[in-house]
Amino acid sequence: MDVYERFRRAAADRGIPADEVEKFIDQLRFEILLGSTEPGEEVVGQNGGLPRLPVGAQWPSSGSGLPLPFIASVDCAVLPRAEGLPLPEDGSLLFFLHHEEDYPVPLGVDGPEYARAVYVPAGTETEVASPPPGHDEEGFFHESIPFLAPEFTLSASVVPALPPWIEERDEFEFDDSEVLERLFEELEHVDELCELVDELWPEERCSTLSLGGYCDHAGQGDSPVAELADAGFTSRPETRAALPAAEQFHSGEVEEYLLSREWVPLIQFSTRSENYYGCFLIDLEDLAAKQFDRMRSVTRFFK
Repeated sequence: MDVYERFRRAAADRGIPADEVEKFIDQLRFEILLGSTEPGEEVVGQNGGLPRLPVGAQWPSSGSGLPLPFIASVDCAVLPRAEGLPLPEDGSLLFFLHHEEDYPVPLGVDGPEYARAVYVPAGTETEVASPPPGHDEEGFFHESIPFLAPEFTLSASVVPALPPWIEERDEFEFDDSEVLERLFEELEHVDELCELVDELWPEERCSTLSLGGYCDHAGQGDSPVAELADAGFTSRPETRAALPAAEQFHSGEVEEYLLSREWVPLIQFSTRSENYYGCFLIDLEDLAAKQFDRMRSVTRFFK
């Protein structure tokens, strides 16, 4: 039984109308939390340290040749599966980010200059990379942070994720979003449905990084998905067609909601700086096609 069918049956047992359950399921996602391994847990990746790159490959760098700090890597073959998140079934994913130089780039510009998501297919011969020249120069970061982060292994767990307008419904400003307010009003049993999510998936754990789910709104300014809309990204016609005709040409709030239906956090993580939070976004179709060069990075600033 898949996770959504399990939820449907449990909701039916509580007498919640099926059409309302389907509206809620349409918003329910699952994400993979990554945190330091405990004894007996399976290792699924590595945080910090030196990455394993294809033999002979250069350390990822910006267009100007600035090496990008290594964040983490995951072994896709041993990652637990999360419904609706089409990560590769094998191979490895490596993530690099220079948080102080990373700024959103507009539509039509190639992927972010200071962020990389590198996919290494299964069977590729790899080796532990040597630190890039100049990585230990004083002042590489504006803050006193070494280029190489301490290494530790990662384990994973799958947990449910809900959008902020449901998860934070008691504080969410619905006056700013007529579309979300209408959707929320259709969920008359939202509290019961959220309680059911917690009942079916009660596990909680500390995480260092996460894959999938929804964007964390940590930091200043607009949400990462709103940044995409501001950069000129628009939703696909078939996604827009799902809205009532009167709302298909509404304000930016509609575009942000529609983009959130198509884009997912490839990875989110706290940087070693207290001022920045990393968020790599990818279109679900690009994720399924392993087109990681189409990823977009929205680094959040806290102060």
